Amino acid sequence: MSSSAIGAFTLVLLLTLAEGVRETTRKSKRTPVPQIDCDIRAGKIKVSEFVARCPPGCLGTKQAVWGTDIYASVSSVCGAAIHSGVIDNSGGKIHVRKVSSSSSYKGTLSYGVRSLSLPRWRESFVVSVPKQQKGVTYPSILEFLPSRSSRIRTGHFLPPRGREQQSAANGELATNPAYTWTDVETYDTPGYSSKPGLSDYEKWVLSLGESSHRVQDPGLWKFDSSEPGQRLGLRGYRPWGSNSDSVKTQNYNADETEINFWKSDFDTRGFSSKDQDFTEEPISRGDPNCKIDLAFLVDGSWSIGRRRFGIQKKFLMNIAQALDIGVAGPLIGIIQFGNNASTEFNLQTYRNSHDLKIAIEKIPQRGGLSNVGRALSHALGNFFSSEQGNRGGAPNVVVILVDGWPTDKVEEAARLARESGINIFFITVEGADQSERQNMVERDFVDKSVCRTNGYFSINVPSWFKLYQAVGPLVKRVCDTGRLACSKTCLNSADIGFVVDGSSSVGTGNFRTILQFVANISKEFEISDTATRVGAVQYTYEQRLEFGFDKHSTKEAIDTAIKNIRYWSGGTSTGEAISYALKHLFSKSKPNKRKLMIVITDGRSYDDVRAPALDAQRNGVIAYAVGIAWAAMDELEYIATDPDKDHSFFVDEFDNLYQFVSRIVRNICKEFNSQPRN
Repeated sequence: MSSSAIGAFTLVLLLTLAEGVRETTRKSKRTPVPQIDCDIRAGKIKVSEFVARCPPGCLGTKQAVWGTDIYASVSSVCGAAIHSGVIDNSGGKIHVRKVSSSSSYKGTLSYGVRSLSLPRWRESFVVSVPKQQKGVTYPSILEFLPSRSSRIRTGHFLPPRGREQQSAANGELATNPAYTWTDVETYDTPGYSSKPGLSDYEKWVLSLGESSHRVQDPGLWKFDSSEPGQRLGLRGYRPWGSNSDSVKTQNYNADETEINFWKSDFDTRGFSSKDQDFTEEPISRGDPNCKIDLAFLVDGSWSIGRRRFGIQKKFLMNIAQALDIGVAGPLIGIIQFGNNASTEFNLQTYRNSHDLKIAIEKIPQRGGLSNVGRALSHALGNFFSSEQGNRGGAPNVVVILVDGWPTDKVEEAARLARESGINIFFITVEGADQSERQNMVERDFVDKSVCRTNGYFSINVPSWFKLYQAVGPLVKRVCDTGRLACSKTCLNSADIGFVVDGSSSVGTGNFRTILQFVANISKEFEISDTATRVGAVQYTYEQRLEFGFDKHSTKEAIDTAIKNIRYWSGGTSTGEAISYALKHLFSKSKPNKRKLMIVITDGRSYDDVRAPALDAQRNGVIAYAVGIAWAAMDELEYIATDPDKDHSFFVDEFDNLYQFVSRIVRNICKEFNSQPRN
């Protein structure tokens, strides 16, 4: 080989080696991507923008996700990434950027992750697929915010009741806790950090007295913090705002001064040596389109076995995940039944899906028989009360899961529950076979219990291992509040349209009497956007819509609107008034509402009432006719729905109209309650 060839070869070799070095250098300069755990919250990461790698299996993360597209910083970063579709359950790289706080976070179900709703949070973030940006370097190691020295304190607080108490003989405060409270206090006591002679424990308690304005002079507090949990009291007190130099030491208003602590995380140095990473958990607003108070009656009998009891809990956890639990949406409590029934937790206990799932996972099996009837009685007598969290304005729903068949009778308990407005759903799993049916206490117990026997309120699952298939159908049914038949009563499920005669023969004074009659009937019903609604038409020769069904949603507003109707005066065209009410009032009625029309007139109509009345009945309107003085009986019967005796009324004097209020309401309810359960 010639020297020139050798030189050329050497040059190529050197260039190749140099390029390899440069490539190696480029690779070595590429920033490694840090990996984060599935449950890491965005708010815990110090930097405002970063790239990270999520591990596989984050679909089942215990940390909740709050929001859609824009997430609250308390959310799981990887959970949000799956929810947004950036990664799937196999994990992968993500780009996270923190943004300002939001006034509303909307919960949705996306890519198998149910995010929750939240009214506001202090910081947000967005997540996307990482893109190579020139000149931008993301940290290779993520720094986390330090744990805050916070403690959850639990104790008793006596609210004001305006009564005096005598102190105990030894000068300590008398003990009379009124209710238990739990709060979080971060150690930060401005004004007391340099006060000599006080421990951190004492400074912390002083801040409570100062912040609540319950004691003017902190020096009056008596401390005994020699050991954790020691009682704390006052030797005396000076009322807040008082200029008196005297200090009361014997007679005092304990309601204004007493704060007793029976549990403390403090040791003699102040905070205990164990730091706690505490981040407040937001309260979810929940899905307002599914505002229900829901009780699950869970079969804890021995016949179900431990494995199937675990499958049942997994089913409940899936329900909790699918529902957006929150204060403005669905709330869930659980009752377990065996020989007897006991409430595992009530409607007030958990206010978001994340905490609810954790609580369900910890429920132990209690054993016994499958006494469903007792469980229903327990739900009726104990569970759906205001003390247990029943909101009143939300439909009450009971879902009963039973393995096989009940070991007691359920028909009577179910009837009482339905009549109180509780919607009963049954989920039966692996029902009795032909040989076992002869041992059943009550045959056809499902149809005897549910709100309607049309199959909507019952789901049969052939195998426990297919129970998960019932999650979607059940969630859809319980959230369709328009079809919750048992929560509908004669008082909360109607659109009532009053058609009022304002002709000259009525007169101003009598017209006010008619309006009072209308107001008295309206007051008997539960008025709201989702319950009974009221509208009114006044007529003479002409017609006027005074207010429609969607105008007023409270009893007070309806009462005011009725009183504000101005007397018109003129002729009497009752037939045209009925046609007008159909077109301008009842055409806006909701499909799931009973349409009730109450016509009030004092004379014979100048036009025909028969054809408009028939038209109203064909359109599903139930008509009541109230005649006064010169009203024609035959016209009242034409207007009224059959049977006439239940729907038409006549009185000689306007002042006697009040007699019909209770009769009309009673007849409306009698007709409603006579409907078949199918």
